[in-house]
Amino acid sequence: MTSPADKFTEKSTVVAENLDHRARIRDAMKKYEGTRGDGVQRFNDWEAARDSASRIKGNVIGRLNHYLEQFVDRIEARGARVHWAEDSAEARRHVLDILGRAGARRVIKSKVMTGEEISINHALEKAGYEVVESDLGEFIVQLRREDPYHFVFPAMHLSRGEIGDLFTKELNTPHSSEPEELTMVARRELRKRFMEADAGICGANFAVAETGMISITENEGNARLTCAMPRIQIALVGIEKVIPRLEDLALFLPMLATSGTGQALTCYNSLYGGPRLQDEVDGPEEFHIVLLDNRRTVVLADEEQRDSLHCIRCGACLNVCPIYRNIGGHSYGATYQGPIGSVLTPYFKGLRAWSHLAHASSLCGACTEICPVKIDLHHHLLQTRRNAVSVQPARKARWPYACFAFMMNRPRIYGFAVRVMRRLQHWPVVSGRKLLRPWTKSRELPEIAPRSFRDWWKERG
Repeated sequence: MTSPADKFTEKSTVVAENLDHRARIRDAMKKYEGTRGDGVQRFNDWEAARDSASRIKGNVIGRLNHYLEQFVDRIEARGARVHWAEDSAEARRHVLDILGRAGARRVIKSKVMTGEEISINHALEKAGYEVVESDLGEFIVQLRREDPYHFVFPAMHLSRGEIGDLFTKELNTPHSSEPEELTMVARRELRKRFMEADAGICGANFAVAETGMISITENEGNARLTCAMPRIQIALVGIEKVIPRLEDLALFLPMLATSGTGQALTCYNSLYGGPRLQDEVDGPEEFHIVLLDNRRTVVLADEEQRDSLHCIRCGACLNVCPIYRNIGGHSYGATYQGPIGSVLTPYFKGLRAWSHLAHASSLCGACTEICPVKIDLHHHLLQTRRNAVSVQPARKARWPYACFAFMMNRPRIYGFAVRVMRRLQHWPVVSGRKLLRPWTKSRELPEIAPRSFRDWWKERG
């Protein structure tokens, strides 16, 4: 059976060699950089905003049990039903039980990363339910039977022509590569699904403890229809999504929009707190919240990396990561890609099998610098590498590192080795094909300088 590390190597190698694909992703990221830069300028003090957001999230994570209890008490008082899920299996079981009791058959779903995390679509389809993604990007990748490529832009790896070909094949529509026409095709298809759906599944960007409400921010309006039209509503919410007060949204909503897409504010910002009341004409008859742990409490117990639970899923760290730009989202083989995914996935799926993701980083620190809630991402990646070695030492790497440490701690031996390598570096057996092939097959071997700094220093007295 192929390991996650081997699959990662295979996929990333293929994508990295596809220059057209890489150019497409880089062009998209350049546009993002410009809009995000404009968005940051709209804040009086962006760094002060980051400090405030980090402080609020730190307070929540430090008292998570208190704020979760407050959130549950308030939202249950509004008529919602809360279900606690320790892991993915329990979360899927809750969803299936709710749908089964309600006699639902058709499900419409807005973008929800926790749903991807617990593979809810696969579970529902296996149980005989019809499930349709209502977010345009998610709808496109669902038709392609792919996972989302990015938190915010699920189909960013596809060209307009490819999407047009897909719609012609799957939806039997005339071919077009015009964005407006493609959007209208999806809109016509999805409107029927909204009308037919028995149940809607959504996520939550934030869960407000003070009022007992979930906040959803979006650009298409599909989440509003998902929450308003079906008679059953299910929200899949990670336990770390809680924030203390309603007024905190005044900071987090524009910060999420700026970091995610460069907007001042996303087009639709909604709050939901329960089923429709007697005098209301729309909204669900039943409103369910599934609060998902799925090893988040394991992250919570780690004081060193606990702040990774501050993440608001803006995707900014992916957008600036040089590794993500070159290998793309599908190479990671996990729900959460890029730097934050490389930190969280080993917790969620197991350190032994997924520690390789922490090595998919140059440790340049761009992710930490751009994170709106100031997660120390590049240091966490380094810490994960250390933790992986303590759990499962890499036997192949032991003797090279031991030799390197021995040599670096002995200046005379190091100096002798440099002089020898300076003479041998152009021999084919060393430089090109044999001894250093693991390095030179994907990068050039740096030229050893004609003289060392130590020699230069001695000559200058």
